[in-house]
Amino acid sequence: MKIEQIYTGCLAQGAYYIVSENEAAIIDPLREVKPYLDRLEKDNVTLKYIFETHFHADFVSGHLDLSKKTEAPIVYGPTAQPAFEAIIAEDNQIFEIGKIKIKVLHTPGHTMESTTYLLIDENGIETAIFTGDTLFLGDVGRPDLAQKATNLTQEDLAGILYDSLQTKIIPLDDSITVYPAHGAGSACGKNMQKETVDILGNQKKTNYALNQPDKESFIREVLDGLTAPPKYFGMNVAMNKGGYESLDVVMNKGLSPVAAEDFEAFAEETGALILDTRSAAEFHKGFIPNSVNIGLKGDFAPWVGNMIVDVKHPILLVTDEGTEEEVITRLSRVGFDNVVGYLDGSFTAWKSSGKETDEIKRISPAEFAEQFTENATVIDVRKLSEYSAEHIDNAFNKPLDTISDWVKTIDDSEHFFLHCAGGYRSMIAASVLNAHGIRNFTEIEGGFNGIKKTEKLPTTDFVCQSKTL
Repeated sequence: MKIEQIYTGCLAQGAYYIVSENEAAIIDPLREVKPYLDRLEKDNVTLKYIFETHFHADFVSGHLDLSKKTEAPIVYGPTAQPAFEAIIAEDNQIFEIGKIKIKVLHTPGHTMESTTYLLIDENGIETAIFTGDTLFLGDVGRPDLAQKATNLTQEDLAGILYDSLQTKIIPLDDSITVYPAHGAGSACGKNMQKETVDILGNQKKTNYALNQPDKESFIREVLDGLTAPPKYFGMNVAMNKGGYESLDVVMNKGLSPVAAEDFEAFAEETGALILDTRSAAEFHKGFIPNSVNIGLKGDFAPWVGNMIVDVKHPILLVTDEGTEEEVITRLSRVGFDNVVGYLDGSFTAWKSSGKETDEIKRISPAEFAEQFTENATVIDVRKLSEYSAEHIDNAFNKPLDTISDWVKTIDDSEHFFLHCAGGYRSMIAASVLNAHGIRNFTEIEGGFNGIKKTEKLPTTDFVCQSKTL
């Protein structure tokens, strides 16, 4: 038997590849299925089942493409109602893969179809659980995402989740390995540990949600501190439940080069958003006016979801040459399938054509320290928990994920400084502000991490972030 966790850092997502003898199963696959097909071919095994723990909100699963290419059936837990052919398993139903068994444990609460899969090895020993978003390491799945679909309150769902954990998970042996669908950084939980694999016994000791004295306490603690979910989540659920275009079709459409001479007209004709995926260091020195910068080398896909929201919105790309396929793949992971082309020759071609360019004023932390006065206006776009832990005295906290609201309140007649933790998020914010005609600001390279090193600026006392969640 072989169990492989295939972890994707930018989504903090874990898919699982399981092999026994000449058969395999895959749990919660990502959108691009070639890596799984390559593994199957290398191991000379047949994919018998594709298990889905629930209808995912934060990414588009690869279940449909993988099933079409392998003819393996898709399996969901009880109550799931997908718009395509699938096996809807019963609670406690057993599936055999080679010499091992997968037992269905219906664990509703995160969503009503949420299911945990219990692996029973060749010797009949319960060995591992694949918990989806029911149980994370250090946390449990947020119970506020399925309210509209169920007509239940988040309190109702949290109570159902408590019952699932108490009756299906906690009674299992402490030695069982826990394989969750997500780790730290995912918006599907609020307090996840950095590890991606653990044993159940340790989670029983360290996971706050498993250590509540009663259901009422569990509901209160699990719901406390939840922020609004990203707005694209509902669209991803709809795609996972209702179906989507094959990634092959999406890729063929997106890999269409557009010459610099035609790019502007094509953007106007299609109504496309111009998405520049180059680094902040490159973007600020020159870019196409009104384009939005979300760097590929970072938490790219989640920030695209947060900033653009509408997965159907047409997108034109400006990329580092040679990264177009990777960009389209990573966009597709969160459902942004409507890439209509990319700038042939990247920004260099645009600049060489003599067309108009724009830039963002960026300074170093040392320059910021020299220019800073007690009357300076500073906008910190980090999360509230980061800001609460430590920030520049009198800085305003305006988190990036709410920029569509606060951009309307900015007075462009007053200069301000803009920063995040390291420069990635603040350049996203800078590009959005610039596209809204707000230009009277200076962005700080290296963000708060660099600012602290100058030791010249007044900051609040540091408070451990775990205490501010």
